[in-house]
Amino acid sequence: MQSLYMMMQEQVANDVLDVLIIGGGPIGMACGIECVKNDLSYLIVEKGCLVNSLYNYPLNMTFFSTSDRLEIGGVPFISHNYKPTRSEALEYYRRVALSWKLRIKLYEAVTYTEKQGDIFVVHTSRNRKYFTRAIIVATGFYDIPNKLNVPGEDLPKVHHYFREAHPYFGQRIAVIGAANSAVDVALETYRKGAAEVTMIIREEQISDRVKYWVKPDIENRIKNGEIKAYFQSQVVAIREEEIDVQTPQGLITLPNDFVLAMTGYLPNFALLENLGVQIQDDEMRTPVYNEATMETNQPNVYLAGVVCGGLQTNKWFIENSRVHAVTIIQDLKRKKWLCNRN
Repeated sequence: MQSLYMMMQEQVANDVLDVLIIGGGPIGMACGIECVKNDLSYLIVEKGCLVNSLYNYPLNMTFFSTSDRLEIGGVPFISHNYKPTRSEALEYYRRVALSWKLRIKLYEAVTYTEKQGDIFVVHTSRNRKYFTRAIIVATGFYDIPNKLNVPGEDLPKVHHYFREAHPYFGQRIAVIGAANSAVDVALETYRKGAAEVTMIIREEQISDRVKYWVKPDIENRIKNGEIKAYFQSQVVAIREEEIDVQTPQGLITLPNDFVLAMTGYLPNFALLENLGVQIQDDEMRTPVYNEATMETNQPNVYLAGVVCGGLQTNKWFIENSRVHAVTIIQDLKRKKWLCNRN
């Protein structure tokens, strides 16, 4: 462990890297592994801990996918269950980083980038700058909550992330949303002793994307009145001990201790725009990139993983975007400047 720690902390010389990878999640790690396989100089820069998004998942979360679909770098992922848990995934990706001796700078956010001729200069929160010929953006989507934009959203009682149900024992909870995260939160807080669980849902019904083995459970809890649900409704104001909800029948006020806004998350559009990546004028704000190479409109800037979908964050997962790493590195290997270097 000490040698890996020292390796991660070593200063990167001012030599120009072949690739700088922004994001130390599974897909960013997969890109780093492909760099190792193809003898490319690289660095992964991650603003939080290793696989930071997975770390911030609920403590008791179970993946949709089986462990083999989460594997990267040829390292076997052995789970005690048919579908692995969050803790198993964290252990697995730590093992991958050790096995491949990946060069990762953790707790170092990219603040902005600039071009000097054909070279990118990447500035970070640690007042460092790195020089690279190419950039891969593999930042995921879990770091920026999709805000409600209502009065009172900045109160301490409002949470956009859910860790575990224990803090909400005996409390009156409002869960906003109708997809998997919201349903899981509503069921878990209800079963762990929340005094009252109310779901506030914009749509007419629970989302059809909810896990098939969970959907009947939440529908039955609502039908039995164990969990209250307001459909075609939205929170319009939040105060210390109550919330205002606009319903089809009019405005109502509900007593409330905590608001759990499971309203989804956003890609880092500011970073993409700083890199010169164009965003399509569509509902999902999809970044412009070549699906055959994963290269954006900005030469030598690539996208990998869920960030490719813009606001459509349910399109790309670990299992179907692992291949992005191979696609990108193979395209880079065809670049004239890289051939000349070798």
